[in-house]
Amino acid sequence: MLSDDSSPYDVIVVGGGHAGAEAAAAAARYGARTALVTHRRDTLGAMSCNPAIGGLGKGHLVREVDALDGLMARVADRAGIQFRLLNRRKGPAVRGPRTQADRKLYARAMQAFLADIPNLAIIEGEVADLTVIDGRVAGAVLKDGRAVPGRAVVLTTGTFLRGLIHIGEVTIPAGRIGEGPAMGLSTTLDRHGFALGRLKTGTPPRLDGRTIDWHGIDKQAADDDPVPFSTLTARITTPQIECGITRTSQAAHDLIRANLHRSAMYSGGITSRGPRYCPSIEDKVVRFGDRDGHQIFLEPEGLDDVTVYPNGISTSLPEEVQASIVRLLPGCTRAVILRPGYAIEYDYVDPRELDPTLQTRRIRGLFLAGQINGTTGYEEAAGQGLVAGLNAARLAGAVELAVFDRAESYLGVMIDDLVTHGVSEPYRMFTSRSEYRLSLRVDNADERLTGRGLALGCISPVRAAHDATRRAALDDTRRMLESVSLTPTEAQRHGITLNRDGIRRSAFQLLSYPEITWDQLAVVWPQLRDVPPALADRLCTDATYAVYLDRQRADIAAFRRDEAMVLPALLDYGTIAGLSNELRLKLDTVRPVTLGQAARIEGVTPAALTLLAAHARRRPAAQVPAE
Repeated sequence: MLSDDSSPYDVIVVGGGHAGAEAAAAAARYGARTALVTHRRDTLGAMSCNPAIGGLGKGHLVREVDALDGLMARVADRAGIQFRLLNRRKGPAVRGPRTQADRKLYARAMQAFLADIPNLAIIEGEVADLTVIDGRVAGAVLKDGRAVPGRAVVLTTGTFLRGLIHIGEVTIPAGRIGEGPAMGLSTTLDRHGFALGRLKTGTPPRLDGRTIDWHGIDKQAADDDPVPFSTLTARITTPQIECGITRTSQAAHDLIRANLHRSAMYSGGITSRGPRYCPSIEDKVVRFGDRDGHQIFLEPEGLDDVTVYPNGISTSLPEEVQASIVRLLPGCTRAVILRPGYAIEYDYVDPRELDPTLQTRRIRGLFLAGQINGTTGYEEAAGQGLVAGLNAARLAGAVELAVFDRAESYLGVMIDDLVTHGVSEPYRMFTSRSEYRLSLRVDNADERLTGRGLALGCISPVRAAHDATRRAALDDTRRMLESVSLTPTEAQRHGITLNRDGIRRSAFQLLSYPEITWDQLAVVWPQLRDVPPALADRLCTDATYAVYLDRQRADIAAFRRDEAMVLPALLDYGTIAGLSNELRLKLDTVRPVTLGQAARIEGVTPAALTLLAAHARRRPAAQVPAE
């Protein structure tokens, strides 16, 4: 759609990465007149670092974005060239779908989805400032002087805020390689009093796949039965590929140690914190000095692209040192670097500046999503973008904003972690971050969130109809499983051994026994043969976890009681006798919305919670305002 920036938009989204795409799509899907402002239209949906989607914890976020009718899962299904279900041998709660993506196909699919969304205009330009009137955002100002008026703004700036690339001793102002940084918005945020910090991330060199000896290294194939991310995807049709596996050597480690003084991370050129769970190769060699090697995955970036992403050697060493390290890898003795790896520093806003809707407390109508909030990863960005875009549209429509809690989604876990604890390093999602992970599985994201999305107004008719059909099939099959049963004697006649206690057990209860399979029960009840495999797997998981889920529901009920106790928005913690000065400072920094959120602040004691609960009961609860 062509842009017309002369009249106010309901929502202006700044940035066209993964957070920006989901924010713009969610706002427009809600019905808001939306503008997406990006440097260049042809970089929408670009995968700046690893061309992969999903993984452990991250795959859960992708499924939740899909359940709320977001784009990432469907785009990944179109572009994925190596689907794998990680942790397949472990429990269903911690399995993680992942795909290596064709970089060109991914961007092309994302741009096609965005082009088809009504109410969405794409504006090429750089946002240099925000228009703020009486503490409320009123639009954006582009670097070329154009004013774009709007009722709400979502900033999804990625690594562009005062971005600075480091390659050895060389520094380049850039948001990513080949694209300039955003300087004006950092000044704007600083002027309005936001707490800014610096974080760092990095990327490895890109290799020419034609110069790699693929026959001399191990291979990793895609799954034979690729599992799509989106429930709207019937099957994966994109050709699947193999990735290569190599390993660093002692000689490579010695070369890295000899050049540490030339790495920006160790020369003092970079002082900001990088992601602990995705360290540079320099960090690996220093922190794990006793290791004789580190595994490297050689991941092709596309079906018709010679570029290979060597996953595991992110670095800020000089380009000539990077070339020498690469040639010490088995299979890469003649490998040519197409683009050097680099580290990049950028500004972020302390996420404790936000409330759980991702709206800033300093400026009404301003929402932040993605790496500007201190996170790392496409999936974390997409999840925040969807929530911020939806809430920006709801605020523009004067409707109560949505909060996702820890008991219903990893989206809720992530946002609560950010706004309650802040970050000291780039935040990455793991299943271990959730205390309710048995309930928050990849296979039940639709059941948890699509109904919520319908109530919030962000679900399309196509997904609504699909979800209704899926829910009916799930409910009907479960009722059938609970309506048929066997005694131990009857089970024995079918080759199923049970404790001879005379107790009749339903088919659903029998599925909770690890030694009893769906196929065995289908011999007893032939109608089970017609159940689709995905539905059968889902019901087997429900049966396996049933007793644990019953216990977890009690924990969730207690959690929800605390979350229902809303603290007054303007509560003056300095007037509450009995709170230490340290706790007053922490509470005033976070400004918890509920008693439950206050309980999750480090150092808050049961005695302090009792005092806060008394104030919550005594004063009128301040709900998140719509306008």
